[in-house]
Amino acid sequence: MACPHVESITLRPPSVNQSVYREDCTQCFDSIDDPSGLDVCLQCFNGGCTGERNHARLHHTLWNHPLALNIRRTRKVVVRDEPPPKISKLAIAAETEEDRYDTNITVKCLACGLDGLQSSGNPSLEATVQGILKANTFARKEEVKAWEQELTSCEHILTLQQGPPRKIESQDLGHCSRCDLKENLWLCLECGNLGCGRAQFGGVGGNSHALAHATETKHGVAVKLGSITPEGTADVYCYSCDEERVDDDLAAHLAHWGIILSERQKTEKSLTEMQIEQNLRWEFSMTTDDGKELKPLFGPGLTGLKNLGNSCYLASIVQCLFDLPSFQERYFRLDQDLPVVPEPALDLETQLRKLADGLLSGRYSKPDSDVVASEDAAEVPHQKGLAPAMFKHLVGRGHAEFSTMRQQDAFEFLQYLVERIGSSTHPEGAGGGGGGDPTAPFRFAMEQRLQCLSCRKVRYSTTEQDSIFIDVPLEKLPAEGDEEPKYKPVTLQSCLDALTGEEVVDLTCGACQSRDGYTKRTLFKTFPEVLVVNARKMAIVNWVPVKVDVPVIVDDAPFALDDYLSQGVQPGEELLPEDEAAATATTTPTFVPNPEALAQLQEMGFPQVRAEKALHATGNGSADAAMNWLFEHMEDPDIDTPVQLAAPGGSRTTDLADPGKIATLGDMGFAAPAAKKALRENGGDVERALEWLFTHAEDPSIYVEEEEEEQQQQQQQQPAPKAGDSKATVLAGSSEVPALFRLQSIVCHKGTSIHAGHYVAFIRKHLGKGEDAENWVLFNDEKVVKVVDVEEMKKFAYVYFFRRVPK
Repeated sequence: MACPHVESITLRPPSVNQSVYREDCTQCFDSIDDPSGLDVCLQCFNGGCTGERNHARLHHTLWNHPLALNIRRTRKVVVRDEPPPKISKLAIAAETEEDRYDTNITVKCLACGLDGLQSSGNPSLEATVQGILKANTFARKEEVKAWEQELTSCEHILTLQQGPPRKIESQDLGHCSRCDLKENLWLCLECGNLGCGRAQFGGVGGNSHALAHATETKHGVAVKLGSITPEGTADVYCYSCDEERVDDDLAAHLAHWGIILSERQKTEKSLTEMQIEQNLRWEFSMTTDDGKELKPLFGPGLTGLKNLGNSCYLASIVQCLFDLPSFQERYFRLDQDLPVVPEPALDLETQLRKLADGLLSGRYSKPDSDVVASEDAAEVPHQKGLAPAMFKHLVGRGHAEFSTMRQQDAFEFLQYLVERIGSSTHPEGAGGGGGGDPTAPFRFAMEQRLQCLSCRKVRYSTTEQDSIFIDVPLEKLPAEGDEEPKYKPVTLQSCLDALTGEEVVDLTCGACQSRDGYTKRTLFKTFPEVLVVNARKMAIVNWVPVKVDVPVIVDDAPFALDDYLSQGVQPGEELLPEDEAAATATTTPTFVPNPEALAQLQEMGFPQVRAEKALHATGNGSADAAMNWLFEHMEDPDIDTPVQLAAPGGSRTTDLADPGKIATLGDMGFAAPAAKKALRENGGDVERALEWLFTHAEDPSIYVEEEEEEQQQQQQQQPAPKAGDSKATVLAGSSEVPALFRLQSIVCHKGTSIHAGHYVAFIRKHLGKGEDAENWVLFNDEKVVKVVDVEEMKKFAYVYFFRRVPK
């Protein structure tokens, strides 16, 4: 029987801009590797599973799209008796799909129940089938981007003006112009200066003299000598853009200094090669102390996520979120119909439900059977892992960073995802089935208390939050031999003590006009069900902010936060009147430098004005950071001008936030709101604004637009409710005590930058029955293993999830 739909339906091959979902179902993780394969709709190219859930038939029923291309793929058996070769370069001659798989296709009509329809003889049907098979899928695009960097040129290279030509003698290329280093050397293409680069991973030395030269001379473009090849490729870096670039006229620019490409040989690794190698080294240990492989785990709640190329930040956060009851209750609802939407891949609720099913059901948590181990190998293979390509594409859509293939900060992603979920188009779950907002357990209130040191009047204000930042104190321990210096361990309690400790702020009292200042203390007004903590462990090394590994001691046993609960307005306290309190908030503040760091700088011989300015520019932190800033800004014309701050409630000094300067900082990768704030804080000076941005990179408030920031402050900052006030605002969280919390999961990070390195998750799981059933489990992308000792890993902790212990 012939199918009438083949002739009656207009079919067209997918265009370049159309998404083709031909690897896994848009509503679950069943894929073309399943026995019955995947049905790809010939009209809209949606991918639907054909197994017990049969989302392909659901798609046909909802949208009356009967024709589909069924794709079934089986892995060719590969016997490996040795590990795969180590990746050593960016361009990888990878196996083709034909090398790895046998693929079977057939055209079917779901309305007629016909299978094996012939495409030959029907040009439009044949063209559509071939177009689907040749189209790039989500996963294919992600894999390609993972190994390719889209480097471009920039205005500084295109307008490069070189000094008088000269031939650099070979002996001049022997070492840095400011030190004796003979490797990691960068040639300034503008003047021919040779300087060493930043210290690199793997023991490659560097004192950042090339950066210092660029900063002092404003010469932005340099090339790494050891990376130059006869073919004309090399590492080109623009310090003005702070980005790796491409120089299309590299041969001519090098010849200007007597360097002929055909005579050069590559002697050092490129930046990309080093990045790949360091990412390979940044593996969390998958073995026990005696060298045995950690035991792979399988089952419900023990499913890994495949790395799509620098996506470990996403995988680690997602694993921790879907371990929480609120996320499980909201999204793991197999008895509830999925939302009816035209494109499931573009619906956040659908993709979160898909993730929940994939991670929690256990259907996909099984050993990878694609690779058959040798007879001598006794270990059980790890999982293949689920590829969250649709979710990553959807949640990052339109975002300047999360839409890219670059490594991102895991905590920033968590904040962004929480915001996206909170504004979901399905606020109460699909079909009104309930579940509520899964991020609600994160929310709580902090209360700030200000007290004038003169008149003793007080001001209380509350702010709703969904996480806290703790600054981890950095104290180096004496180095042992040639080992890298280590840092003194600190306790979580000491970090919380610092967060909630009392400090003095230099403000003029709006009630008594005293300039003595205020004491300020911030405590919890309410506690959340899930407390999210971000540990900031940043230091400035060679003018570059780096993350350091400071062990933070957190007990496995529950601990109480009762001592950090605010008691609110106390008997006998006199509140500042609202208008006078507002006047206090708008009084021009004066900068109060860190007294310890200021004293250290003055002991080094720096004048007080310069020391104060340096501390202000570097976030009022350590003397080391301020000293590095001073060395870089000694020639600034206003270096001896005292620090001046604008009144918070006064003019925004928009002239300081010049559009051209904002654009310059934008070219360096900083968002406009952050650039505006940095310019206002630093008198419109671009260089100081750049330094300020580096030191405040971990503060999420700098990325909020001014108008939005004002609205948030007006909405969130409210007077503490008075006793007996029937209109008192209902705050998120609970003030009940005892408030016991226990560490449930952590996101750990290895690497010196939160935008590089590797993220993993450690989660407390119940793996059986009885007292010994509770274990820590490591989620390292697709690898899921039982952890014997988690204490060593805690020093890499970056994000903590604490759950409140029920009474």
